[in-house]
Amino acid sequence: MTNRLRQSVLIVDADASFRRATAQTLEDAGYAAAESATFVDAIERLDGFAYNALVVNVRVPGGDGLDVLDTALARYPGISCVVTAEFGSIHHAVRALKAGAIEYLLKPLTGAQISAALQTRTTAAELAAAPKKQEVVSNQSFAGIIGASQAMRTLFQTLERVAPMHSTVLINGETGTGKELVARTIHENSPRRDFPFVAFNAAAIPEGLVEAELFGHVKGAFTGAVYTRVGRFEAADRGTLFIDEISSMPLALQAKVLRVLQEREIERVGASRPLKVNTRIIAASNIDLAEMVRDGRFREDLFYRLNVVRVELPPLRDRLADIPVLAQHFVEETCRTNGLEVKVLTQSALQALMEFTWPGNVRHLQNAVESAVVMSGPDLEITADLLPAEVLSRPTLVSPSVPSVRAQANHGVLEAVMPELPASGINFASAMSRVERELILTYLKKAGGNKRQAARMLSLSRTTLIDKLHRLGMSEPAAAVELEGAVA
Repeated sequence: MTNRLRQSVLIVDADASFRRATAQTLEDAGYAAAESATFVDAIERLDGFAYNALVVNVRVPGGDGLDVLDTALARYPGISCVVTAEFGSIHHAVRALKAGAIEYLLKPLTGAQISAALQTRTTAAELAAAPKKQEVVSNQSFAGIIGASQAMRTLFQTLERVAPMHSTVLINGETGTGKELVARTIHENSPRRDFPFVAFNAAAIPEGLVEAELFGHVKGAFTGAVYTRVGRFEAADRGTLFIDEISSMPLALQAKVLRVLQEREIERVGASRPLKVNTRIIAASNIDLAEMVRDGRFREDLFYRLNVVRVELPPLRDRLADIPVLAQHFVEETCRTNGLEVKVLTQSALQALMEFTWPGNVRHLQNAVESAVVMSGPDLEITADLLPAEVLSRPTLVSPSVPSVRAQANHGVLEAVMPELPASGINFASAMSRVERELILTYLKKAGGNKRQAARMLSLSRTTLIDKLHRLGMSEPAAAVELEGAVA
């Protein structure tokens, strides 16, 4: 059964026996259950997967359980949340129910009570948990850039330092990550904001015309030059020139761009004297320019002139926590553009979006969401089946929980470790360590040895995965040897 068909629940509680008993009951009821013992681990899990339900205690090591509730509801407005507590508190109960929890339950309680709460909502609870409009999460200074993941917080910190300066910037990122948006944001938060921002795509202009486009030309400079034309450098004087896909620029032209950076002057095609310009350069590339330098395809001196301040844009697959708010933002944008009532994405749709790899990054997500809005017709909910076929046809990349022993047996992991269970019994701890080892090796193999991706597939943090490698006596070099053997 796929994760999209099976409801998933995250249980956050410091009490290990309570977590396990609740997980077992909920799995028997048809849920895929994941467990978390700390605040940090719970937030990491919510970063990586759109759970259908959350069971959280008000007391969580390392933080406040109600903050976990707030985070879950902010990212996934359709999630069903049950809050548990060891003692009654009117303040906690009111806050939890006002935030959108469907139930506030006091311990001691059973997994059956929690299962009943999740499966039988009252009308009031349904209203409390009804999909809400998600607030766009962005830095106030950079309102056009959306995201709250660690990768985006790092980006915001970089932009806060870079924007007020006049330094040259090199933006590196895959296609569709928003390089021009970042360049515009830098300009709009710089001292040059009142002067032009000029964008130029070096790959979109025929090679023979790139020089004239950048530097301008005088009348009669070449056939067809019937008047003098100002180039992009001049048009951006005192402002910012954004050169996208600079990696496609011919070597001969790279030398002339280098001269502009060094001398702060240009020479129009066909002109006999240079012109001074005061233009900030922001260049962007989806290819590693350092590698192109090593291959002789890009000038080393130009690379160092451009690489004064480097801004790395993370691919969407590395910022899963941002997908829900980005997706809902694109839903609202599409609805607003087309004069429609605002729609919402269901939890199943969010799960499908978070399980996809997004080779085209944010632009790819935007197109998929727009398609789903169009296909939803008059419905106000966007379900998973309305998403483009390519999104739904991809294999599941994120597992909501480390599989139970029963699930492991279904995937052959338990049989691989212990083909036959001896009638005399087994050493449980030793057997479980072997199962855990096999699981880790299996998912490391699936991830091609990438520990971050393997941890995500196991719903673990990378640090937890590394800790488990050491605890199981699988130092990273040893694990690599075992992995190589498994691949072979």
